[in-house]
Amino acid sequence: MIDQYGRNIDYMRISVTDRCNLRCLYCMPEEGIECLNPSDILSFEEIVTTAEAAALLGIKKIKITGGEPLVRKDIPNLIGKIKGIKGIEVVTMTTNGILLKNMAKDLKQAGLDGINISLDTIDPKRFKVLTRFDKLDEVLAGIREISSLGIKTKLNCVPINKIGEEELTKIAEFSGGNILVRFIELMPIGLGKEFQLIPYQTVKKILEDKYGASRLNPKKFGNGPAVYYDFPGLSGSIGFITAMSHEFCGTCNRIRLTAAGDIKLCLHHMEGISLKPYLENHISKDKLAELLKEVIYQKPAHHCFHEEKGQDVEWRNMVQIGG
Repeated sequence: MIDQYGRNIDYMRISVTDRCNLRCLYCMPEEGIECLNPSDILSFEEIVTTAEAAALLGIKKIKITGGEPLVRKDIPNLIGKIKGIKGIEVVTMTTNGILLKNMAKDLKQAGLDGINISLDTIDPKRFKVLTRFDKLDEVLAGIREISSLGIKTKLNCVPINKIGEEELTKIAEFSGGNILVRFIELMPIGLGKEFQLIPYQTVKKILEDKYGASRLNPKKFGNGPAVYYDFPGLSGSIGFITAMSHEFCGTCNRIRLTAAGDIKLCLHHMEGISLKPYLENHISKDKLAELLKEVIYQKPAHHCFHEEKGQDVEWRNMVQIGG
């Protein structure tokens, strides 16, 4: 599927819930959010129909997101159904890892190709401050379990001014084997606007001071825009996602489907369309594909993080959008 700017859109992120079992400072208020009613969330059948229609347009890669996707019942079953769609080549997932240890084998059996796990600190006290829950041991156990099953694992760290330099190097040392570590610049969405990001150049310099001069690794490690570097003192590559320092919108290949059934063409734009009414009226996947084609073609040229707030700028918290 080629949009109006000539970009090949072949990747869709599907949020299956706006609920989460953490309250990370830059994502959700301590009291939580007003969650969608269960009847307002897409059913598995509606999600599969949308994925089938998207596959007809050339979507090849699907990532299951939330909220926290593992809080939704029977997620491995959904993954298995999406894996069975003709044209879908890769199905991956994002998670905070808390429920991962007990579900890892089911995810593996369902055909999950890869997983992204949030890990901003490995200090238990700091983890409790950042997430408002004392659950670090569960996350680390989930990382060990899923990686032991051979599933490609990426650890996502969002450096903010509450994480010290020592923490960043300790997280970097997880990289190796089938685990990659990625540092993601904080984007000013929802509560993220209240925190100061640490730019990737600063993180890269911290790692170089400890592990030696970095060397660009040209290999493609996944579906996204991360740029990877190798460091002499680390056994695995380190990725950087730099939406704030270096805009990569010109090569953006993704759209998003929210838990409520909204197609989001850009993380920072409200522009899109609600598929829920069409799905409730049992639209055929061929007609749905035609609708998606018209919408995707209108994908904006770039985000507007550096511009004044406008009518089309996303106002919701990340948990409500689907990360």
